[in-house]
Amino acid sequence: MLAELSSSLIDPRAVEAAVAHPGAGAILTFLGVTRDSFGSKQVLRLEYEAWPEMARAELLRIGAELEERWPGARVAFVHRVGVVAVGEASVAIAVSAPHRDEAYQASRFAIDQLKRRVPIWKKEWYTDGSSWKANAGEAVENG
Repeated sequence: MLAELSSSLIDPRAVEAAVAHPGAGAILTFLGVTRDSFGSKQVLRLEYEAWPEMARAELLRIGAELEERWPGARVAFVHRVGVVAVGEASVAIAVSAPHRDEAYQASRFAIDQLKRRVPIWKKEWYTDGSSWKANAGEAVENG
């Protein structure tokens, strides 16, 4: 199972290749991409920090839970750390499964669990300041 943090651009095809196998009837790829706004604020860039050993261990736990819950499914995670420009992917998750419905369910489970459980922190940089965001969506404003 692929579960990695990277300071490099994410190659979605490589993430998909990590879950491809002959029993896969569906491969679904989710990309979380940096957008240029948050509410009324213009976003200049994102910056991610993580504790790599803890983050990777939790991604592997989520993957094991997913594969147990959806037999025949496989999952791969790549999450960026460091600066992520507008338009670049912050996270890529690929899920393969025997059938498309399972792939959609498993993919939603994967991103929801990542956001809830994995120790990765995001700082949004705006034209008028910045804000740290916890995975659960909490924010701490900085001037």
